[in-house]
Amino acid sequence: MKKIFLLIVTSSVMMMNVVAQDSLQVTTTEPEAEAAPVKAKPKFTKATFRSTRIINMQSVEVISKSTLQFMISHHFGYLWNKDLGGETGEVVNQRTRQNIAQLFGLNSGVANTYLSLDYSPLSWANVGVAATGAMGFEGWLKFKLLRQQTGVRNIPVTIGLFSLMNVDASIEKYEGEFRANRLNYMHQLLIARKFSDKLSLQLMPTMVHFNLVPYGINNSNYVYSIGLGGKYKVRKNINVTFEYARQLNMYESLMDKNGNIYQYTPDLLSLGLEFDTGGHLFQLYVSGNNSASNIDQLARNTSDGKYCIGFTINRGFNLKK
Repeated sequence: MKKIFLLIVTSSVMMMNVVAQDSLQVTTTEPEAEAAPVKAKPKFTKATFRSTRIINMQSVEVISKSTLQFMISHHFGYLWNKDLGGETGEVVNQRTRQNIAQLFGLNSGVANTYLSLDYSPLSWANVGVAATGAMGFEGWLKFKLLRQQTGVRNIPVTIGLFSLMNVDASIEKYEGEFRANRLNYMHQLLIARKFSDKLSLQLMPTMVHFNLVPYGINNSNYVYSIGLGGKYKVRKNINVTFEYARQLNMYESLMDKNGNIYQYTPDLLSLGLEFDTGGHLFQLYVSGNNSASNIDQLARNTSDGKYCIGFTINRGFNLKK
């Protein structure tokens, strides 16, 4: 009996010793190596604007890679055409009746339609073609050079570059002229900042070059302007947009080939509402010019304070498999 008792005690002591050694091994295990620090990533600002255009002017936005966008922009006649009559008497009444009959430009028979297709082969580059009304055509390239971001680098603005070539295909206007005289060019720097989820602003210095001086001799082939545009979010899918551009030269005492003198107010103001329906983006606006091309809007805006209603619809198609 004593031998059995001694055997049980000895076995118990040996087991306790093994457990103690195992516990010691666990408690004396070296700590795991610290995880490698996570590399910081830039946080890019998205959706500075909801569309590739603010109203008439291009925004810094480029449609996503492998996307084809179709756009229709329609500019009606002037809301109130003060040139329809004179200043007094029956002529004023006749002018009023004519403007009402034209439904404030909607039924005037004067409208310019802009039809465009553009495609983004890269996430930062866009190429497009358009018919601009009055037998005009144009093509463009658009690049996003810099993106607003925080994190690794703090870049406060997004910068884009827009270059356009316009050709007038009408026969009568350039009969007997060199073919190169039909070509005009526009280069525009787009500098935008998204200040908050609601407010975005964009600055647009622009240069337009005419191969043929538009108003005859002794005038410049180059027209410069500076513009400001913006977007303010009212609701989730509704934005208020605006544009203002000031032409800096070639608007005073311009002489055409027949000796006629032209001068006009070099301001372009547009106000709009933007609706995002999910599949389409719809824009309704009032603009101080009813031309369809940016070249006419920024370099020969002879509307002289008259405004028109317009709308734009665009739709994107993802061509990527």
